[in-house]
Amino acid sequence: MVQMLGMMAIMGFMFYFVLIRPQQKKAKEHAALLKTVKSGDKVVTSSGIVGTVVNVKDQIVSIRSSDSKLEVLISSVTEIKERAGAKAGE
Repeated sequence: MVQMLGMMAIMGFMFYFVLIRPQQKKAKEHAALLKTVKSGDKVVTSSGIVGTVVNVKDQIVSIRSSDSKLEVLISSVTEIKERAGAKAGE
């Protein structure tokens, strides 16, 4: 019985370090990324839309992509390709 409990504890620790901890770390990194989004940044959304941020409100980001202006939830921004004011290659 004690051996079985020991194995369950080891499996629990492995589960935490392999699955839960990396997911929490990625969520924190994404939250930090969303706090730094500002007008002029070139971003990619989770649906694959690439555009330039025009306006940032509480939970909504206005993005200009080609000739269209879109409003998306800020949580759908997955990546900042280029920062506003940054030169290419920096």
